[in-house]
Amino acid sequence: MTTANLTRAETAARSAAVTVRAYRVDLDLSGATDHTGDTFATTTTVEFDATMDRTWLDFLGASVESVTVNGQDVPVDYDGARLTIPDLAAANTVVVRATGHYSRSGEGLHRFLDPADGATYLYTQYEPADARRVFACFEQPDMKAPFTFVVTAPAGWEVVSNRPIATIEDEGARQRVEFSPTLPISTYITAIAAGPYHRVESSWTRDELTVPLGVLCRASLAGHLDADTILEVTKQGLDFFAGHFAYPYPWGKYDQIFVPEYNLGAMENPGLVTFTEAYVFRGAATAAQYEGRANTILHEMAHMWFGDLVTMVWWDDLWLKESFADYMGALASAEATEWTDAWVAFANRRKAWAYSQDQLPTTHPIVADIGDLEAAKLNFDGITYAKGASVLKQLVAYVGRDEFFTGVRRYFRTHAFGNTTLADLLTELSADSGRDLAGWARAWLQTTGMSTLMLDDGTIVQTDPRPHRLAVGLYDFDAAGDLVRRDRVELDLVAERTPVALEPAPLRLLNDGDLTYAKVRLDTDSLATVEKSLDRVTDPLARGLIWSALWNAARDGELEVERYLRMARDFAPAESNTALLAAVLANASFAIGHYLPAADRERWRGEWLESCWATLHSAAPGSGDQLAWARATATAATVDGRRAADIRAILLGDAPAPDGLALDPDLRWQLWTALAATGAATEAELDAELTGDSTASGRTAHRRALAARPEPEVKAAAWAAALGDTTLTNDHLDAVIDGFRAGQRRDLVSRYDDEYFAVLREVWEQRSIEIARRIVLGLFPAAGSLDQVDAWLDTHADAPGALRRLVIEQRDHLARDLRVRAGGR
Repeated sequence: MTTANLTRAETAARSAAVTVRAYRVDLDLSGATDHTGDTFATTTTVEFDATMDRTWLDFLGASVESVTVNGQDVPVDYDGARLTIPDLAAANTVVVRATGHYSRSGEGLHRFLDPADGATYLYTQYEPADARRVFACFEQPDMKAPFTFVVTAPAGWEVVSNRPIATIEDEGARQRVEFSPTLPISTYITAIAAGPYHRVESSWTRDELTVPLGVLCRASLAGHLDADTILEVTKQGLDFFAGHFAYPYPWGKYDQIFVPEYNLGAMENPGLVTFTEAYVFRGAATAAQYEGRANTILHEMAHMWFGDLVTMVWWDDLWLKESFADYMGALASAEATEWTDAWVAFANRRKAWAYSQDQLPTTHPIVADIGDLEAAKLNFDGITYAKGASVLKQLVAYVGRDEFFTGVRRYFRTHAFGNTTLADLLTELSADSGRDLAGWARAWLQTTGMSTLMLDDGTIVQTDPRPHRLAVGLYDFDAAGDLVRRDRVELDLVAERTPVALEPAPLRLLNDGDLTYAKVRLDTDSLATVEKSLDRVTDPLARGLIWSALWNAARDGELEVERYLRMARDFAPAESNTALLAAVLANASFAIGHYLPAADRERWRGEWLESCWATLHSAAPGSGDQLAWARATATAATVDGRRAADIRAILLGDAPAPDGLALDPDLRWQLWTALAATGAATEAELDAELTGDSTASGRTAHRRALAARPEPEVKAAAWAAALGDTTLTNDHLDAVIDGFRAGQRRDLVSRYDDEYFAVLREVWEQRSIEIARRIVLGLFPAAGSLDQVDAWLDTHADAPGALRRLVIEQRDHLARDLRVRAGGR
């Protein structure tokens, strides 16, 4: 383990001996537009009390020029990750002058050159521990302090941070911007952004509190920024959380900035929330995309309280912020915005992520055992987010909504600007609930896996028993032939078998309303009903739960894959909820490529492409459904070339597109990539498409399409670039890897299996964890040999735990593919 990989034990010892009082961070970014250089000057002044005579500060940078301790210069003792600070007194002021690197991986201070107009943009991303790439600090969440940021940047740039600007000094070609001090926060949620960003302003007022609002994006994207819609959701969310949390928004302003080449969906920096600019839609977008963006806005807003105001002590309790934010994002979407069906997407998509993660051999409790930062980085997963949120929804059903929010309010008041663990939360939630939350926590937060629920002759059977509060919905046909709920039975489950009196019904749906976290199996009669009449179920949440049950049964080998695919083919064209439609289309495509035996795969590829093509042309012109089917057609055409001539004619203008379909740049690139992957597009044609879309997105898509071509020398070049070209940005690396894998051409890529396993350790040791993770996952031989994976695991028992976890998870996915293809469980 390198000294960059901080452990829980040593950080706990450091925080026990050191109390931080304040930081002042001075960054000189005035040379950022000169891309021949890749460094910037960074000076940190940190004030702290200590009960030891030495400690260390964390810094990952180019060099440390000087260290001053209480006014005295001391020798620089720096190993590339830790900077030793000697000669400490009870109260200390330490000044570190250093040089940092601009990032191209989205970690630390990322620098982006916009090809559309030549403008340079900067932004920071730190979670879990990359503030140390920008300034020297105590890089752990429990050492909170106020921060004052001072940024020197080119004149005319927008410069933003967590707090409002206090002063600006005009220095001619430069400006020196000092921000107001923050309230006490952790290092990982501090933030800076600078560049010629486009800005839209508004404000939100409640009672005596007025919060300035800002929405920012690159200047070249300004024409696509629907700031009014974003601001509307923002104000709705602030109203919702102010009413439910009874703790005023504490961070002063609320800026939201959409940034390029972002590794996450978003990050909850107080006062300056960062988002991927994929949420700035360059063309047509479905209702599900707008709903997903609203959910993310509200998720990050919930963090202003869960995570920013009250922060976990260490990454073991990451769920204390992420599970709550995931739950609150869906709740606020459903109750405060136009997206009243937000729980549908949650039940079908977010929980699918959790169910998949929770069945891996590397699954972990929601309250995880996180020994070091590498483990923390990989724990931003379906357990911490979606399972945790699902369990919180069950908790609300278990203790009552009023009791839950009463405990939450007390939690904020008691621990504001502090750090907490599971015990602190349970203390506040237990006070009014009258429930045994210690037992509940053991069953739900401190164990792994999930129950599977099924009906068996008047008895609900659950595997891996847990306490559940749930409902059973009884659905029958009405006069119009629709399947509607005529009765609902709520009950508590504890034992493995629970008798329940249910009237006969064509469809009996366990976990109706999606109150608990469990996989559900449809009984024989209900499955028969669904197989004939799924499109007649009028309630979208019920349909979402049914689609989820079918998918889980198919991927567990308990429902024939072709049976699932027939239902997807027959009922997806009638699905009116675009979030459900997108999930079903993605699952069907995945099932064909991963779960069907080779003998059936080619037939279903053709049938699925034809189904997508036909529905694309029959969908309502200009609708979100039409757009979803166009994207599904592009995905299907990537592995089956029989519609290549038709697609090509549309792209070249030789044939009309389906009526109402907007061929925006993103959709055009999807279709060109499909042609490239099947050998139906030349390099010259892809270059010609780039001339019409030489934006950042266009250049990334062009790189992906070039690497998708089914030629041995193309795959060889893509492989070499992914492993060896360290100038690739994070987005460009993804594009090269996606292109390399496009078309599922095992005949072209299997030759690289041996080299993949030969270089894994080297990749992990030499690249940042974010880039290494992308390479390990992206280039894994997804249709390779289990024996080869096992051989690597056997001979690399000493490999870093985080690397082994990634390989073990990919092995499990491969094993599931092979098992389901063989018709087994």
